[in-house]
Amino acid sequence: MLSIFDLISILLVVTALFAWINHRLIRLPGTIGLLVVGLGASLLVIGLEFAVPNVEIYGRMTAFIRQIDFRSAVLDGMLAFLLFAGAMHVNLARLKSRAGAVGAMATIGVLISTAIVGTGFYYAAGLTGLAMTLGWAFVFGALISPTDPVAVLSTLKEVKVPEALETDMTGESLFNDGIGVVVFTVMLAIAAGGGEGGEPVGVGRVAELFFVEALGGAVLGLVAGYIAYRSMRAIDDYPIEVLTSLALVAGTYALAGHLHMSGPIAVVVAGLLIGNRGPHDAFSDLTQRYMFGFWQLIDEVLNAVLFLLIGLEVLVLRFDATFGWVALLAIPLVFVARLTSVSLPVLALQSRQSFVRGTIPVLTWGGLRGGISIALALSIPETPEKSAILAATYAVVLFTIIVQGLTLKRLVTKVVREA
Repeated sequence: MLSIFDLISILLVVTALFAWINHRLIRLPGTIGLLVVGLGASLLVIGLEFAVPNVEIYGRMTAFIRQIDFRSAVLDGMLAFLLFAGAMHVNLARLKSRAGAVGAMATIGVLISTAIVGTGFYYAAGLTGLAMTLGWAFVFGALISPTDPVAVLSTLKEVKVPEALETDMTGESLFNDGIGVVVFTVMLAIAAGGGEGGEPVGVGRVAELFFVEALGGAVLGLVAGYIAYRSMRAIDDYPIEVLTSLALVAGTYALAGHLHMSGPIAVVVAGLLIGNRGPHDAFSDLTQRYMFGFWQLIDEVLNAVLFLLIGLEVLVLRFDATFGWVALLAIPLVFVARLTSVSLPVLALQSRQSFVRGTIPVLTWGGLRGGISIALALSIPETPEKSAILAATYAVVLFTIIVQGLTLKRLVTKVVREA
């Protein structure tokens, strides 16, 4: 059994090695390249297992990957720091000007997509002969509907889009993650037969979850962020200020969990406050350079590790071939749901808010899924439906990141820049 230090050490070494290989030989965008290299290495090891049954490398690699709790590493570790780092770089004034579009897609859009995917997945499972209740189909719809902020923000570093469209994509991905987790929690409780203690999940309980988790998380993030901002403003010492920002992220996310509030929404709100108020009247030039440089580095390193882990997870998520068709059907189903959930809010708001030409196709194709969806799927209790849901989730994640992520730049050039 490896220690935590051993696991982190091996993971960092492998990440650095694969990043170097991608940069020198494959030359794909950084995070996508790491996923592809990690996936390729996993498939190579699986191939060696069949070609040389007694090979030791497969057993050792799977034993290593199994010691990493992917769900916990993402939801209880990396996510808080990645969301805060992403939110720090969002222009709050532009976000406010796009609040209607961002809010509609991050809430109504997620609910529309959950309904479409859940219903479609139920019938797709029936067509392929898999036993799937409507409740568990909606669990899949909830976990796959929100776009992954980590994947979206990482891709936007490689693809330049107009400011308004970038704000829509960034804002939606940052906030629909928190909303999506709340919807997933509700659907999971319904599918499992009730909430805490087995009591039925009624409309009042659902409303309470949304109010306490979503709104409570926003208020907690605002209060904690303001306290941290005032403490930074009172001093001029960049090591302490950077340390304060770290404490803000870890403390706020942990406290949100204990208070049953949305940790993702809390750290996003805190990040928006620090990133927009800090440079004006809290940070000196030196502090600003170190603060934003530090969080950019944190973002890059954790992104690299996360995308590599997504590629390596295929070693331990050995899918039954009987799930192949339902996993493939999930890809166009999620795409149609994404198109609908984007189109309806945009068409409804276009008389009151301007949208860049090509907004609907770019937002649809740029709706990437990533580690958060996989982590939520892994958090499902052991039920007969879990394996099919996990297979479909992994298929959608790989398709959106590799295929959509690598072709998004070409789409933006065609539908936006030629306009």
